[in-house]
Amino acid sequence: MSAQIIDGKTIAGKIREEIKEEIEILKKKGTVSSLSAIQVGEDPGSAVYIRSQRKSCEAVGIGYKLHQFDSSVSQTEMTEFIGKLNGDRGVSGIILQMPLPQALDARSLQAAIHREKDVEGVSAANMGMVVFGRPILGPCTAMAVMKLIKSTGVNLYGREAVMVGHSDIVGKPVALLLLDKFVTTSVCHIATGERGTLPDYVKRAEILIAAVGKAHLIKGEWIRKGAIVIDVGINRVEGKIVGDIEFEAAKERASYITPVPGGVGPVTTAILLKNTIEAAKLRVS
Repeated sequence: MSAQIIDGKTIAGKIREEIKEEIEILKKKGTVSSLSAIQVGEDPGSAVYIRSQRKSCEAVGIGYKLHQFDSSVSQTEMTEFIGKLNGDRGVSGIILQMPLPQALDARSLQAAIHREKDVEGVSAANMGMVVFGRPILGPCTAMAVMKLIKSTGVNLYGREAVMVGHSDIVGKPVALLLLDKFVTTSVCHIATGERGTLPDYVKRAEILIAAVGKAHLIKGEWIRKGAIVIDVGINRVEGKIVGDIEFEAAKERASYITPVPGGVGPVTTAILLKNTIEAAKLRVS
């Protein structure tokens, strides 16, 4: 039997409706929610994401302002500008668009964003709350993954999960969030692939999450029967967007699976909006 498709667009829609209600409550308290985005240079991929952010914010009633800088801007100038946004009470959240020019230290600039305005959840303080199992402004994609898994209604206690990919903003926080749910979790990375043991890990995963950015890295035949499969990968192949997992073959073995596109992406954007509202609430608490 073919897997049940986890519809990220529907889940994102429910989150947005909750956000609209919270915005109205904040307005009654005299608080306006707003997101300030910073773009350095003119990366085409970043420009697409910015248009999506603006549209999403406008749809729920969150203010959106884009601050654009030439690629020649210095580290000091950027740090000082972020400091100004940190001190601006009219700014609820700050997002630093990636990629940045090589001359800029991305981690240092992300660290300069105040933890209560870090709506991407990438600061050391917010990542630390993930370690404690109490994320306030959690990393958006990792939180989206957990939301999608939760939507299946499957009891996670004691299950075995495999996280393929160990990035700071997806793989590592997802592993920590799963551990907090008492899921036995393995994390695979490039060295796992080099040793040729990746299929062995995938085959025993009751919950599989892939976030590598390599089209069809995970073969459908590796998927354990009845597994929950979450595909974070976004890859362009012959003009089409595909994930890290062979979708057509995988859906014949999985019990639940996310499509690409239409799975993790919409929920990630919705979590960004939710974090912006949470940041606004922190300002008035």
